[in-house]
Amino acid sequence: MLREVAQNVLRRDRIVVLSGLALITALSWAYVVFLASDTQNMDMGAEMSMPRMQAWGFADFGLTFGMWAVMMVAMMTPSAAPIILMFAGVNRRRREQGVSYVPTSVFLAGYLAVWAAFAVLATAAQWGLHDASLLSPMAAIISPVVGGVLLVAAGIYQWTPLKHACLRECRSPLGFVLNEWREGGRGAFLMGLKHGGYCAGCCWSLMALLFVAGVMNLLWVAAIAGFVLIEKAAPGGERLGRVAGVMLVGWGAWIVAGVL
Repeated sequence: MLREVAQNVLRRDRIVVLSGLALITALSWAYVVFLASDTQNMDMGAEMSMPRMQAWGFADFGLTFGMWAVMMVAMMTPSAAPIILMFAGVNRRRREQGVSYVPTSVFLAGYLAVWAAFAVLATAAQWGLHDASLLSPMAAIISPVVGGVLLVAAGIYQWTPLKHACLRECRSPLGFVLNEWREGGRGAFLMGLKHGGYCAGCCWSLMALLFVAGVMNLLWVAAIAGFVLIEKAAPGGERLGRVAGVMLVGWGAWIVAGVL
């Protein structure tokens, strides 16, 4: 009887993991929506939750880092769900066999640590653009030339060998688990770091495009997040990425040509 109960609990692990990921994603998106709404309304809440338009201090850097970090969780967690579920499934079977296992949260922590590091770099980039007076209140680049060049650069990156090497790893959770498995909590964290590194290598240029239409432009944020999910998880995602690369180059070139 007790064994049957234990087996039923183990079978529900997948639902528990999915529910946890859905909750994390939903809370992160709720915070992003709150910040975007506050920025658009320019009310007192925006002044408390977002950096000021004048010269930044360390508090402004911290607020912006928090925004980027939460945004990365909201945008990247759904596309990481297949590898997270794969990791949880392996550990579920290990528990059933009485072998030592590691909580899935350790792997997830390693994965998100990479995107927290990316958030630091993105915050520094936003700080630099802000000091150069190149950002609007919605954190969009106001220079058409700079925005166009960024689009072209992101489009070209979609065709590079590094992009496709990283994308292949992101699209093959089973292969990653089989080739990169490491024992223990430290090993699970390092696995999360490595997979997060592949995802960052795949998607960093797409994340940089947030500055084109505005980091606080909710529709733009959702569009990029949706594209990342499709590129990493849907059939034909690699081909879609190449097509998008051509479109980005064309879009960016058109913007620059219109100015020059």
